[in-house]
Amino acid sequence: MQNYKADFPIFLQKMHGFPLVYLDSSNSSQKPHSVIQAIKQYYENEHANVHRGIYELSENATRAYENTREKVKDFINARHTHEIIFTRGTTESINLVAHSFARLQLKPQDEIILSEMEHHSNIVPWQQLKAEYGIELKVIPISDIGEIDLLTYQQLFSKRTKLVAITHASNVLGTINPLKKMIEIAHAENVPVLVDGAQAFPHMPVDVEALDCDFYIFSSHKAYGPTGVGVLYGKTNWLDRMPPYQSGGSMIEKVSFAETTFAPLPYKFEAGTPHIAGVIGFHAALNYLKKIGMDAIFQHEQYLLKELSERLQEQSSIKIIGTAPHKVGVVSFIMKDVHAHDVGTILSHQGIAVRAGHHCAMPLMQRFKVPALVRVSFGIYNSKEDIDIFMRALETVKRLFK
Repeated sequence: MQNYKADFPIFLQKMHGFPLVYLDSSNSSQKPHSVIQAIKQYYENEHANVHRGIYELSENATRAYENTREKVKDFINARHTHEIIFTRGTTESINLVAHSFARLQLKPQDEIILSEMEHHSNIVPWQQLKAEYGIELKVIPISDIGEIDLLTYQQLFSKRTKLVAITHASNVLGTINPLKKMIEIAHAENVPVLVDGAQAFPHMPVDVEALDCDFYIFSSHKAYGPTGVGVLYGKTNWLDRMPPYQSGGSMIEKVSFAETTFAPLPYKFEAGTPHIAGVIGFHAALNYLKKIGMDAIFQHEQYLLKELSERLQEQSSIKIIGTAPHKVGVVSFIMKDVHAHDVGTILSHQGIAVRAGHHCAMPLMQRFKVPALVRVSFGIYNSKEDIDIFMRALETVKRLFK
């Protein structure tokens, strides 16, 4: 893996006099020059609204926007371009499915299965449905090393189970869940599966046809693209039946004061003017990832994961939370007698960016009986040198609190 840090302008700066070491890609990744230039080029030379103009600027913008949809389809091996819905991010995509699926499918005492390792974005929307529709939430427990309990998972299904909503990879533990097996179990019970792929898509190959999931969701900003852009992949048979989540312009076919008919897929779920520049920037990000190769990215981050995990395990004052054998490049830990926020603050003053807190996964913090964790997460711009700098900085933290 060559050093790609030079492709990212943000690393030209220093923080507190130190070179920036960015170890928070699970939160949001940095942007390569090609993505920044694509957005700049659009606003300077190509801006117009999409799907609404017969003049050249609008037609060009529409073509670029729809080319991204085609690119996403190919990238995740979806069957149809109309199965790719653009949203504002993972959170909105989950909310879209939650509310549209609920109106189609749910009634009181129906059940949805989640896991203990879910991000708040894959918990709170379902809790809202619990309050509104009277449904029940069932939670899959996880082991002390951070793995799904598959036996208990199988036992949670009943005739009232209507959906499984599960993360592909944990944003805290890094655990890569056995999705293929979990989806097979759910489908054997005629239950569809929604996958939160926010922490998997930027770090490993994703094939929705091979997984056979019913919905797969992810964000651009974690995959080296702009903020404010997300993707919802859904199988045609579900998307066709689900009612629109939002209504207004662009998602209609015909409107009168008597009635409205809606546009076909994917447009019935894309109300209003979209984040056109963001979608075009995401296309550049996908091109950048494709040029490097998702297999190469995964192997590089696995090398960094192994290196950091082994070095932290040598430290008696450090305890790693989440030691499953199959992980993305995420390491979360506690330091004895030092709060995670103090660790994060001291590292920041040495130019190192890590995440410290509950990571939008408070039920998981309760499961492991910790108030907060320090999290290191890798991107394609990280190297062994970053780990060396990080480990030296941890020694400074220990000296200060000795």
